Amino acid sequence: MEDFKFVVGQEFSDVKTFRKTIKEAAIAQHFELRIIKSDLIRYFARCATDGCPWRIRAVKLPNVPTFVIRSIEGTHTCGKNAQNGHHQASVDWIVDFIGERLKDDMNYKPKDILEDIQKQYGITIPYKQAWRAKEKGLAAIYGSSEEGYCLLPAYCEQIMNTNPGSIAQVFTTGTDCRFQRLFVSFYASIYGFINGCLPLIGLGATQLKSKYLGTLLSATSFDADGELFPLAFGIVDVENDESWMWFLSELHKLIEMNTENIPQLTFLSDGQKGIADAVKRKFPNAFHGICMRHLTESVCKEFKNSRLVHLIWKAAYSITTMGYKEKMGEIEEISAEAAKYIQQIPPSRWAVAYFEGKRFGHLSTNIEEFNKWVHDARELPIIQVIERIHGKLIFEFDERRKKGLTCMSILAPSAETRMLDAISGSSTLQVLRSDEVEFEVLSAHRSDIVNIGTHSCSCRDWQLYGLPCSHAVAALLSCKKDVYAFSERCLTASSYLESYSQVIHPIPDKSEWSKTNEGQDDKDIKLVQPPKIRRPPGRPEKKRLCVEDLNREKHTVHCSRCNQTGHYKTTCKADVILSIEQH
Repeated sequence: MEDFKFVVGQEFSDVKTFRKTIKEAAIAQHFELRIIKSDLIRYFARCATDGCPWRIRAVKLPNVPTFVIRSIEGTHTCGKNAQNGHHQASVDWIVDFIGERLKDDMNYKPKDILEDIQKQYGITIPYKQAWRAKEKGLAAIYGSSEEGYCLLPAYCEQIMNTNPGSIAQVFTTGTDCRFQRLFVSFYASIYGFINGCLPLIGLGATQLKSKYLGTLLSATSFDADGELFPLAFGIVDVENDESWMWFLSELHKLIEMNTENIPQLTFLSDGQKGIADAVKRKFPNAFHGICMRHLTESVCKEFKNSRLVHLIWKAAYSITTMGYKEKMGEIEEISAEAAKYIQQIPPSRWAVAYFEGKRFGHLSTNIEEFNKWVHDARELPIIQVIERIHGKLIFEFDERRKKGLTCMSILAPSAETRMLDAISGSSTLQVLRSDEVEFEVLSAHRSDIVNIGTHSCSCRDWQLYGLPCSHAVAALLSCKKDVYAFSERCLTASSYLESYSQVIHPIPDKSEWSKTNEGQDDKDIKLVQPPKIRRPPGRPEKKRLCVEDLNREKHTVHCSRCNQTGHYKTTCKADVILSIEQH
């Protein structure tokens, strides 16, 4: 507050600086201003409290923008009268106050704004005012939501110009070109998935929180080292069965255009019916599993028992059907309701013992990791969401390319570790050879059959993880075979490098776009309007669909008044019906 002492003759660079300073002083010293006259050449104000004699007058000097204080009358007799709110603490003033921090932290919460203003100025402002100031501040820094949709066609054009082979398309609806859907996949991601990644695709969605809401749909894979590899993403106005069918259709076109033969794919998702139907229709030869993390989250939410969750994971990882049934028996002992809940999901969708496709040991998607990329940008315009993903892709591809160049092993690091463990475990095993490809491998407690022709072992580890298990390693070494030659190619260090071999190029600044589009007629540029759906007022509901609708029996409500089902006592109409019959 000591910074806001005014004296006659004090000069300010211009009228804007003077107005800002006098407003800051009023807020800091807790008195309200009543402005009598304010224009570009003069400023006259007094304290708003009746009876307080304080006055101030300032004018502009001739031929220069400088403002100077001409007179200050009286001293404040009102004391601190503006602790709960302040007329000068407008939304624009708050925007100016939070501007720098908002640039550094777009998740600067309204409640933190309130705390900082209270700490610095000692005044309390309404939460809604802080919220509006944050919205306005973000729009000033990143542009408005409406502008984001308008720029989409030009931005997609820039993606395809700077990254040839990429796909970036906007889909609109209605005669007024309302935004409906967006699909983006960078060529480096397409090439890396087809030539280096595991044939696994995780599907997921995250809700956006900007003015016009929307949902980010994503398709991600795993690289040779088991790390997240984003393949494609889309933004839709509404997430429903139709939007998932569209997204899987675009994904199928993308893969079909870039390879002669679509590989045998395995999809992982939260199991909702719309995704399952879309996968079955667009990728009829693919396998589809339920993400175990989503399944266990759903069970934990329903039954609130961590031991149940632990046993479900054990059941999922059980290699034999016998092991699976044992774990399900333990679950039933703890909770028959939980066992019934789980059994309504076919084990072929989640349990290793029954699942027919290859998961390479991945029972869960990596969608949550991808969602973290955009978590901070979910409140921003749609262009900013894409830019956040694009910037993260550039960084990750560069970092992993450097990591791949330093790898000296045949397999990617995580696969190499697993292989070395298998080689170490094979030293105590005894091998009996049946023919050219079949072996019996004996250990202290069991025997396993290994077939090096079909790359299989009765323990099923080889089939599940794509790497020879200790039994297979023992069999291969006994006939002097190279164990690394019997590993899946997608787990090698060379595949890891191939995944990140293509470069993701930056997008020019918005100011440069017009130069690259000089040959286009303005009539050819589609002006995209925001969707009609807007964020409703109030706190959004926290709702997450974790697994497919299980068709469980609904809880039947019972009326204690008439002994009928389907309603409660409070909504019972028995008395009304009886009254009508009596009349």
